[in-house]
Amino acid sequence: MLGYGGDSEDFSDVVDVVALIDVDLERAAQVNDRIVGEQAIPAYLPEEFDRMVTETAPDVVLVATPDHTHGEYILRALAHGLAVISEKPMTSTAAEARAVLQAEKASTGSVSVTHNLRYVARHQQIKELIISGAIGRVTQLNLDYHVDIRHGASYFLRWNRTRSHSGGLSLHKSSHHLDLLSWWSGQRPEQIFAYGARNFYGAAGAHRPRDADGEFLTGDALRAADPYYLAQAGSDAFPADARSTRTGMFGLPYGVQYPAGRDDYLYDDAIDIEDTYSSVIRYDGGASALYSVTFSSPWEGYRLGINGTQGRIEAFVGRWPDGTERAEQDAILLMPMFAAPVEIPVESVAGGHGGADPLMRTDLFRQAGERSGRLGLAADSRQAAEAVALGEGMWRSVADNRPYTVSELLDESELR
Repeated sequence: MLGYGGDSEDFSDVVDVVALIDVDLERAAQVNDRIVGEQAIPAYLPEEFDRMVTETAPDVVLVATPDHTHGEYILRALAHGLAVISEKPMTSTAAEARAVLQAEKASTGSVSVTHNLRYVARHQQIKELIISGAIGRVTQLNLDYHVDIRHGASYFLRWNRTRSHSGGLSLHKSSHHLDLLSWWSGQRPEQIFAYGARNFYGAAGAHRPRDADGEFLTGDALRAADPYYLAQAGSDAFPADARSTRTGMFGLPYGVQYPAGRDDYLYDDAIDIEDTYSSVIRYDGGASALYSVTFSSPWEGYRLGINGTQGRIEAFVGRWPDGTERAEQDAILLMPMFAAPVEIPVESVAGGHGGADPLMRTDLFRQAGERSGRLGLAADSRQAAEAVALGEGMWRSVADNRPYTVSELLDESELR
């Protein structure tokens, strides 16, 4: 497969996987059997991290685990002086993000975070327009994001459904968007205020089915009447037989994480996170942003507007739950303040996440290209920590009805 710029997605000439760490050693064994073949990769339990480092001597630790474990693995890797590449969000709490920043300063290791939405071709084009001065200094950003009934509901059947495991979707998902807004603005976030609620999922979910007497349905009867299940019955996220073990990529089972017999529903009492947010953000250069997101929408995508002292940029991305794209998304609209608007065709790039993933992996495993450096595509630990702080600030603002500053959440006094 070819990615952005023609770079091969085969990195075997520069990268070797020397070890796996997983809570499920049986799943790791199946990775070896089905994918790796004869040269089996040694597997370790999480508590064997230090032994793994001693026995396999890695140069880089890749962290792609549930969010609440990111901080632990990053800190342990930095303690060994290793480089770390972590999935977003870097951590699930601002306190852990602060600990990572402190540990990185004291370590010979480093931290990179895969905020891959920066690498989407459309998003790069928007950044190019901004840094070229096409709309002058950024003054306002408005991002209205929608996660559809399939994608959105799936989070509430996985570990993401609890604050303790994900920090909430304001971190797990919105850190993508919050990072984009900061990156496009070219400014650092200072403060956030938000309203939010749990409208669709959990015990009081708006579409929770009832019987003729008004009592909540359970078990198979609930499944048969739930519009979310009916929209995606039989998928990996919505297994038709909830008593079987859930599977993921390559058909690999999640025997430990989602054991057979444990039947999760979208309306469980255990769900304690919000599914709807509206927020406002202030940046240090005078810009502000309006950011909203819903996790039960008829469509998936966003409407974006960026105002500047010399004009405005608008963009739209959208698809229906069946994956069909909406036609309005073919161009970026540039509206200079004192000239006619210009439609800019969106670059067509192969690869996951709109061509983002191949380019990001090339930057990580080979060498960052000129455009990557010029646009600042790679997110460093500080930028990742700010996205975490904004995400935590969102849910805390909802809970406490007050604004939160990035400085207080990251306790800047300790980082000087």
